[in-house]
Amino acid sequence: MPAYFYESILGEICIAENNGEITNVYFPNEKLSLDMEIAEAPILKEANNQLQSYLKGQLKEFSLPLNPKGTEFMKKVWIALCEIPYGETASYKDIAEKIGSPKAARAVGLANNRNPIPIIIPCHRVIGKNGSLIGYGGGLELKKTLLSIEER
Repeated sequence: MPAYFYESILGEICIAENNGEITNVYFPNEKLSLDMEIAEAPILKEANNQLQSYLKGQLKEFSLPLNPKGTEFMKKVWIALCEIPYGETASYKDIAEKIGSPKAARAVGLANNRNPIPIIIPCHRVIGKNGSLIGYGGGLELKKTLLSIEER
């Protein structure tokens, strides 16, 4: 699986792909997959370009081929996350209702936590029902940073 490291305002981020589709985005200090080959493929360059534009507040919607690995339920959640508009947030309950599983807010939280392509699949836009920032793989400070980029 080709992957490449890029410097960003968030620190060094690793982006991985398989057969021309983005499979993972790793935050600094995150444990990486052992089967990675460090090589910069064109799709990784494009993903980095879009990510850098997003982090500058210039890109509002990613247009990349994605192939996150997960269960069918997780994939439904991740699709719903991509439908949360830039600059807006949704609760775990909102997402559960959107995918037709209104009692599955906890499972939505777990799928959110297992999102292998953070930022591009915007799990940072999911918040608690009361508006509080709850958990984020990259930490709450990173979640605040990403939400503040979108508030500009």
